[in-house]
Amino acid sequence: MQEVRTRFAPSPTGYLHLGGLRTALYTYLIAKKHDGKFILRIEDTDQEREVPGAIEQIYKSLHQAGLIYDEGPDIGGPYGPYIQSERKDTYLPYALQLVESGDAYPCFCTIEELDARREKATSEGKGWKYDKHCLNIPKEEAKRRMESGESYCIRQNIPTEGMASFEDLLFGYVEAPCDTLDDGVLIKADGLPTYNFANVIDDHLMHISHVTRGTEYLSSAPKYNLLYKALGWEPPKYLHLPVVMKDATRKLSKRHGDPSFEDLLDMGYLKEAIINFIALLGWSPGDDREFFTLDELIQAFHIEGLNKSPAIFNMDKLTWFNSEYIRKMPFEDYLEMASPWFDKALHGTDIDYTYLAKLMQGRTEVFNRIPEMIAFLKEMPEYDISLYNHKRMKSTPETALNALEFALPIVENISPWEEQEIHDSLINSIKEAGLKNGLVLWPLRIALSGLESTPGGAVEIAYLLGKDETIRRVKNAIEKLKN
Repeated sequence: MQEVRTRFAPSPTGYLHLGGLRTALYTYLIAKKHDGKFILRIEDTDQEREVPGAIEQIYKSLHQAGLIYDEGPDIGGPYGPYIQSERKDTYLPYALQLVESGDAYPCFCTIEELDARREKATSEGKGWKYDKHCLNIPKEEAKRRMESGESYCIRQNIPTEGMASFEDLLFGYVEAPCDTLDDGVLIKADGLPTYNFANVIDDHLMHISHVTRGTEYLSSAPKYNLLYKALGWEPPKYLHLPVVMKDATRKLSKRHGDPSFEDLLDMGYLKEAIINFIALLGWSPGDDREFFTLDELIQAFHIEGLNKSPAIFNMDKLTWFNSEYIRKMPFEDYLEMASPWFDKALHGTDIDYTYLAKLMQGRTEVFNRIPEMIAFLKEMPEYDISLYNHKRMKSTPETALNALEFALPIVENISPWEEQEIHDSLINSIKEAGLKNGLVLWPLRIALSGLESTPGGAVEIAYLLGKDETIRRVKNAIEKLKN
């Protein structure tokens, strides 16, 4: 049985977008499901679009995601080099072989000539594809012009009749009439191959058994198979994935401000939650399970679970996944990840981070939301006294003033300043006075935080603030209510 060898072949044009991450994930899962090899190849033939540092960022992103490749540019392998621009001399001999067999031909048309013919076709209401203008140049003349230094490219010679087809693991049998296909460029004038040609050559030479990519390449795949046939090679198994959509009308796109994998990590989404969520964008395990480790995904993944329809990227669903993963984290791991976010809001205070983390872990959805949630601990925000209204607690600004004046001497006499001591002193005093807990504790929480929603109640906030700051805030609240 042939070894399963899959490849992820991104272009180094920026950060890893989420559609690319999903392709990488499925490519990885197919390989590991069958004890095969997962290969990273950098397709940098479009050098004008290359972003400096992007190749190193791809390495970093895949490692952060846990998608460890078995062969690649930075680790080597038996079929390197794994960067296409370093394989430049590989492609021309195959293109010339196709020229000899009649399956390709040199084209000497200039950009200006092509533009003129395209404009003429458009003005006549005709569709445009290359018109085989250079196909009938005698071989000896074409060879002489190539050797003279005249600029040329090499084009694929698509048959003018019949069908080009291939089998897709998700979409089944796909075919296209040959007369609708363009004689695409294989080797550009700069000597570099186009993506369409290089990936065919490299996939064959690297013994790639399965090619996973987006449906935007579905219409090109029949042309790839014509190349495989012309070269006498067995094509790989194809799997074309539907696009990931932002909503029903638009693709997920960095250009429109949608986050990349790196953006999500920087925002405080956990890589495990992102991978779990991405896996379920267009794939179902066939049961009700939603939570998977990467190893569990390897075991559960099967192509039959893929959906042909585009998947919608739901940020709220990702956030829910993330919050569930955060709740399940070992506490020490949470404290380590949360502490830098605590620092953003509380630097320079004496707040007990360990105590705060115990309050925050169950309330954290995304780490970058932490500073806003806890900023009140460093600086009391402005607030309206209408916050003291609470129908269920039967609290109003008037009752709140009485409650805070009742609570102030109790707070002033608490010693030692420990959570349990604060709790017992307040609750026992409230009980002795014949009051309802909420009638005192709700106004106290507002007085200490200026917020309706806080990590912890009045007792926990008071402990975090410390005795002096608690007393200061209660006195200020009393003055606010009196005025």
